[in-house]
Amino acid sequence: MLPVVILAGGLATRLGEIARDTPKSLVQVAGKPFIFQQLELLKRSGVEKVVICAGHLGQKIQKAVGDGSGVGLEISFSFDGPRPLGTGGAIRKALPLLPDLFIILYGDSYLEVDYREVAKAFLYSGKLALMAVYRNTGRWDRSNVVYDKGIVRLYDKNAQGVEMHYIDYGITCMTKEVLSAWQDDSFDLAEVLTKLSIGRELAGYEVAERFFEIGSPAGIADLERHLAERT
Repeated sequence: MLPVVILAGGLATRLGEIARDTPKSLVQVAGKPFIFQQLELLKRSGVEKVVICAGHLGQKIQKAVGDGSGVGLEISFSFDGPRPLGTGGAIRKALPLLPDLFIILYGDSYLEVDYREVAKAFLYSGKLALMAVYRNTGRWDRSNVVYDKGIVRLYDKNAQGVEMHYIDYGITCMTKEVLSAWQDDSFDLAEVLTKLSIGRELAGYEVAERFFEIGSPAGIADLERHLAERT
């Protein structure tokens, strides 16, 4: 199973007072810090190794999680340093901790999908990267992907096109060479994915399960309802 990189460096501005002195990953969701909900889901999915890219209040996440032995995972940390590196720059800094192929997950996402199948689709695709996509049609957020027959024809989170029926689900698989070749020190992962889609090097994997996120109080409440229904 490919290792997972969790991007946990966001400032959580939409959460207001909830996350004023608490990193988003440690916000309480259904009785425990969210990062543990996420890690337990990954453990159930067969993931063994996790690298957490941390920024804002990242030491608090490291103190809570440690080396991952408490949840049966091998966990290491990579910190932005004195200035934010952006999602792309944060992963590039973590590359020495990673093998040639890995999965990327956002630190505020709860995604109940078969991670083994996502990884398998990436390996079979022969592309430099793969993006999991969901047929959103503007329901949960603004659609930003043109997807057809296993290929992301265009990804652009700032565009609105009539052919954009899909949305970036929040899981990306990538080869190390993509980010190691990027020139800037600080950059957004979205820039990289847009360029890959234009160059026809971004495979797609369609998922049927909706996504959950804790970027807002409404998102937290939505996920808590979902978790309560599952038990």
